[in-house]
Amino acid sequence: MRWNLRPKPDSHKVKHLAEVLSIDAVTAGLLVQRGIETYEEAKTFFRPMLSDLHDPFLMKDMDKAVARIEQAIEAGENILVFGDYDVDGTTAVSLMSSYLRSYYPNVATYIPDRYNEGYGVSFAGIDFADDNGFTLIIALDCGIKSIDKVAYANEKGIDFIICDHHRPGDELPDAVAVLDPKREDCEYPYDELCGCGVGFKLIQALSGRRGLTIQNLVPYLDLVATAIAADIVPITGENRVLAKFGLDVINTFPRPGIKALIQNVKKKTLTISDVVFIIAPRINAAGRIKHGNHAVELLTEFSLEQAEEFASQIEGLNADRKDLDKQITAEALRQIDTNNDHDKFTTVVYQEDWHKGVIGIVASRLIETYYRPTLVFTKSGDKLAASARSVKDFDVYNALEACAEHIEQFGGHMYAAGLTLKEEQYPLFRQKFEEVVQQTIHPDLLIPEVTIDAEIDFADITPKFNRLLKQFEPFGPGNMSPVFMTRNVKDTGYGKAIGADETHLRLFVRQGEEGGYAAIGFGLAKKMDVACKGQPFDAAYSIDENEWNGEVSIQLRLRDIRCK
Repeated sequence: MRWNLRPKPDSHKVKHLAEVLSIDAVTAGLLVQRGIETYEEAKTFFRPMLSDLHDPFLMKDMDKAVARIEQAIEAGENILVFGDYDVDGTTAVSLMSSYLRSYYPNVATYIPDRYNEGYGVSFAGIDFADDNGFTLIIALDCGIKSIDKVAYANEKGIDFIICDHHRPGDELPDAVAVLDPKREDCEYPYDELCGCGVGFKLIQALSGRRGLTIQNLVPYLDLVATAIAADIVPITGENRVLAKFGLDVINTFPRPGIKALIQNVKKKTLTISDVVFIIAPRINAAGRIKHGNHAVELLTEFSLEQAEEFASQIEGLNADRKDLDKQITAEALRQIDTNNDHDKFTTVVYQEDWHKGVIGIVASRLIETYYRPTLVFTKSGDKLAASARSVKDFDVYNALEACAEHIEQFGGHMYAAGLTLKEEQYPLFRQKFEEVVQQTIHPDLLIPEVTIDAEIDFADITPKFNRLLKQFEPFGPGNMSPVFMTRNVKDTGYGKAIGADETHLRLFVRQGEEGGYAAIGFGLAKKMDVACKGQPFDAAYSIDENEWNGEVSIQLRLRDIRCK
């Protein structure tokens, strides 16, 4: 890995902040690195408040969306809440449908089938709405590029409200309202909301018109926090507020569906990382293996007993997902070896019988082995479908845009995207994608990087320092857990490889003769020779906590180690 030590922040700013906040210089430096330089900015960062949320009517078309929903309710129309089958989509559908049903009964939900309908708004979904008397569709986490689908709905007398967060194309759909903070003509102050976050802004606007306050919407924030975590959007600004209060709900009074998913977790307090690795994969498993409707059923269920039954079914689907993930990853790695593709700038693999529901996870797994922009293809009907994943600081969406002549349809973000193409276009696309990446990526981006915020000694890790670091949470893109470097560290002789396949490294490390800390490095067992020979080494790590038998202790989460 490349070790990138951030430049030291301005010493005058650090000294000033340390004085006004009565904190140590290391913590003050971490704040200045995050753009926090004054007492007021620090107060907002450490004490986010629901009052920090923006007025939802600042979002373009919000007034039109609210007016159309109020008109539908007054006229007794049937409303269909439509969303994608991933975590962001299913949480958004659960949020919107449960909020509307709290005061209006004529609301149903629709999640497209991943395999028969594919991503986003579908003609089948519009036909379902037409056949069942729905005259308004609220689309969440999708729809921003559904120009033909919305036109088809208009012909049938069905109106659309779109709540999306993906990049729009050159033309917007002809919907009653298009809520998307990434619209060029939208001046909303924060454009990094997830799909569920945009849906939350809509219910915030609706509830304000009904004379309710933001406090009335707090019970819905467990869904928003789950979507923020799963969709890997920046945890800055408004997302930070929503994630913070949503985590509070998850840890105190979650909805029955989420409670059923986490009741066997032994940790007292769940973090954003726990949501990513415990809650999100299980919600996702429904849409990946069977159908996203199962996730919506779970997340909108009022009975804990029924929710536990749904959660048990989803647990089984998640186990199936893990097996498929492991099998397909092994097959893909063999394919790379067979084709001798080790020296390319990209990884592009295809097998027609790979399960469409797990190819995105497999793409992420392949990046762990071959660190480069990656696409995993499978057969989907008469087309090929792929999930794309990228490496840090490389925009895979832009790379796909440069290959548009070979693609039928694509959408997504900088780091994750999906696409479909005709089978005969596959070799041409594969060649073009390799050329585009080779010409546009900086070679350094093909080497994994660990960015180090500050160099410290173990003596700096005091209980007060750790308490302050915990107040930096929730962590995520834009506010990552600080990474530290400490020099001249030694393992005390208890280092060993752990885990079912012995790929992880567990050490007990000391600097000098004082004290020491347990340290765990996931995927770092290959560094045993560096760590366990009694020689000093440098460690890059974040500070974590380990909970065992009710006892909480500081633990170092190793990112990398290197020889002196």
